Amino acid sequence: MYEPIRTTSVSTDHFPQRSREEELDIRLAGHLTALLTVTDELRALTPSVELDTAAHRLATQVARLRDGRAPLRADPTVRSGSAAHIESLHQRAHTLAGNALVVATAREDIPGEALAAARMEAHAKALGLQPSP
Repeated sequence: MYEPIRTTSVSTDHFPQRSREEELDIRLAGHLTALLTVTDELRALTPSVELDTAAHRLATQVARLRDGRAPLRADPTVRSGSAAHIESLHQRAHTLAGNALVVATAREDIPGEALAAARMEAHAKALGLQPSP
C-alpha cells in the first residue's frame, strides 16, 4: 500500500540554488577551458603567435568568469602529430568554440561572444571551411 513521504526532499533543502547567470558562467568557463586545452595542444604541435595570443585571451576570459581564478592547464600530451591529428584538433576546437558562442550569446556576454566567434573563424579557416582573404 502507498505510504506518504514524511521527510522533505534532500534535493532542495541542503544545496544552494544557483541563478541562471551563475549556471551560464559555469558552462561558459567550462567550454572556454576545454577550448584552451585544445589550443594548448595545437600550440605544442604548430607553434604560432596567433595561437599564443588566443591561449592568453582564453585564459583571461576564464579567469574573469571564475572570479579571478586562473584555469588549470596541463602540459600537452603529444609533441608531434600527423596532419590528420592536427585537423581533428582544429575540428574539436571549432566545435568547442561554437558551444562557447551559444552559451555566451545566451548569457549576453559580449567579450565571450567575440572571443568564441573569433576562435570559430580561425579554426574554420584552418580547416579550409572559409576562404582566405
